[in-house]
Amino acid sequence: MAETAYEGRQGHIRALDLPKIDVFENIYPDRDYNIRLEFPEFTAICPKTGLPDFGVVTINYSPDKYCLELKSLKEYFLSYRTVGIFHENVVNRVLDDIILAADMRSAEISVVYNPRGGITTTVSRSYSR
Repeated sequence: MAETAYEGRQGHIRALDLPKIDVFENIYPDRDYNIRLEFPEFTAICPKTGLPDFGVVTINYSPDKYCLELKSLKEYFLSYRTVGIFHENVVNRVLDDIILAADMRSAEISVVYNPRGGITTTVSRSYSR
């Protein structure tokens, strides 16, 4: 495989120290229901150009024992503003982190990025226990 200009720019992402996402007790764990969260002001840095990438993060999840606490989730998202990270890695890292925090029944994350060079990028990932 040929080496590209992107090699070695994302190896740190899985070990990146980001703020903790807090949770609170779900008092209806016996019920199946969905929570949809949108964060329309997501920003991270393109690791190639150093320019900001803007997007809308949407999380749909079915809680079990815990629900995501919104203030800590917002602080978590804000911490990405200084992180050089590819779109695909944002989606994977965020879903990993919310699953770790809340151990939900199922979840889906989607990030729709503003056009860059005339291309709109949408990345999504699903999880089901």
